[in-house]
Amino acid sequence: AAAAAGLPLALPAVSALAAQPATLPVPWPAEAREQLITLLGAGPDTVPVWEALEAGGLITRLLPDWERVRCRPQRNPVHRWTVDRHLVETAVRASALTRRVRRPDLLLVAALLHDMGKGWPGDHSVAGETIARDMATRIGFNAADTDVLGTLVRHHLLLIETATRRDLGDPATVALVADAVGDPLTLELLHALTEADALATGPAAWSSWRASLVADLVKRVAASLRDGAAPPPEGEPGPSVAAERLAVEAFRTAGPVLALRPRPTDTDGPEREDDAEPEPVGVELVVALPEQPGVLPAVAGVLALHRLAVHSAELRAIDPVGAGQILLLDWRVSAQYGSLPRAERLRADLVRALEGSLDISGRLAEREAAYRRPRRRPGAPPPRVTVAPLGSRLATVLEVRAQDAPGLLYRIGRALEAAGVWVRSAHVSTLGANAVDAFYVTTAEGTPLSEARATELARDLERDLAGAGGSGTG
Repeated sequence: AAAAAGLPLALPAVSALAAQPATLPVPWPAEAREQLITLLGAGPDTVPVWEALEAGGLITRLLPDWERVRCRPQRNPVHRWTVDRHLVETAVRASALTRRVRRPDLLLVAALLHDMGKGWPGDHSVAGETIARDMATRIGFNAADTDVLGTLVRHHLLLIETATRRDLGDPATVALVADAVGDPLTLELLHALTEADALATGPAAWSSWRASLVADLVKRVAASLRDGAAPPPEGEPGPSVAAERLAVEAFRTAGPVLALRPRPTDTDGPEREDDAEPEPVGVELVVALPEQPGVLPAVAGVLALHRLAVHSAELRAIDPVGAGQILLLDWRVSAQYGSLPRAERLRADLVRALEGSLDISGRLAEREAAYRRPRRRPGAPPPRVTVAPLGSRLATVLEVRAQDAPGLLYRIGRALEAAGVWVRSAHVSTLGANAVDAFYVTTAEGTPLSEARATELARDLERDLAGAGGSGTG
């Protein structure tokens, strides 16, 4: 909280935290992992908070391997920081690059872990991979994400060394990197990690020439991975039986139907396997209602009014009885303060919002005016909205990457509605302090947008979000 607000962490607070005897379970709960990612993504304000926690002995309690790099000098004089400070500085630099990647959480954690092997004998990249995998498992990442983090740490010097020492026109050079990286997502993350690492090292480690060489290499490797990639799987998993029941009820009543489902407890199912998905944050909120304009901003606005943070969301249209489209929205939410509201109250406010009798914009504006706005974090990367190339043959895919903030999903929905487009599907996720969202939009006739209109819409949406002073999916 201190880092996100740009405020110092008081020494009595650090002492109180250090006096707590409890330690986190292994693997960490999802909330703890999200809070670590938020801390790492706070930019320059991360440094004083991290130093205060480290001075209180809290970092080594959370991450025992940190003791091996704490205050450790660098062997190469090109470095301006000790190993531990360099790792934190790399996370700071990476926080400015989170708009470029689909998984900002993995980028930030890889930045923190990439030189952990320097506390051990031998090649620090090789030793670091083992440490990174152990720490990623401790933090609570699943097997797939742990593999990505291990690959990033093992090959964090691959791009810069290859780009500056090998012939980029040689197919063997491209094949070498493609084989080591394995997939486009890891390549995307490795590109950003390379830049963050170099910028955190010192002025001699990064230049426009080096940047251009690395970018050229990444472009060639990306083309190689794209040409040789397997076709994506067709279709998506259908809705659950419970969700279909809600959709049938929404069709029968011609109105919204809601269900809040608490997260399963540890006794509700088998123990987590190593390759299982991490336990999600919050509870599941399923909303079903007949297809109509304004659904996304109405639901998002009601959630914002009730101070519910949105961690993930999916929107899709189904036809449960073969007689009409029903919109099904599957949210993962948690209360920012206090307890969750009752589903009946959420439904009542949603009905009013859809009818137009609930002034969501006015209520949110009153709340914002009543409370002192937190200082916007300096150096936070601006929101980025792009049109995904070859995203879908049935719709135009807009990708939004932005800083998380209350009520922004509502603003996104309103902007898309004002532009006269229909949201056919949406996939929203909040990773730490970063929102990574995709919206499948069409014209009112159900066709993809023209290239010119899609580009204009992305530019207008990006400008609107930047003008709002922040972004996110809360």
